[in-house]
Amino acid sequence: MFIGQYNHTIDEKGRMSIPAKYRRDLQQGVVVTRGLDHCLFVYPKSEWEVMAEKLSRLPVSQKKSRAFARLMLAGAMDADLDGQGRVMLPEYLRQYASVKKHVIVAGLYNRLEIWDEDAWREYRTKTELESDDIAESMNDLDI
Repeated sequence: MFIGQYNHTIDEKGRMSIPAKYRRDLQQGVVVTRGLDHCLFVYPKSEWEVMAEKLSRLPVSQKKSRAFARLMLAGAMDADLDGQGRVMLPEYLRQYASVKKHVIVAGLYNRLEIWDEDAWREYRTKTELESDDIAESMNDLDI
């Protein structure tokens, strides 16, 4: 299970160090793809297979289903951690998420999210201000 928030940097070659706490769980490789809210999603390969299977079952006849599958699948990239626990983030994904040098890696149960540090701070501040309304709406989800 991935939880927590970590500050990291992207080097000049586009590599980012995965938090040491998560490396063992990602030894079989990862899939990095476009996420929602303009961040990047990082899935262990086993979790990605579950997600990709769900995406493949979306109705191709529905425009929004096609768009979502394209967002997630066409932007996806297989990657392995190097000997120092780093993963390469290709330019097209860094551009999508507007990540520069300083990033936040957030653990969200079955995936990691990579955010530009400034974008994360803005998102987190807005979400914290709306936390009461957000919590109230979760009642319908039995949370």
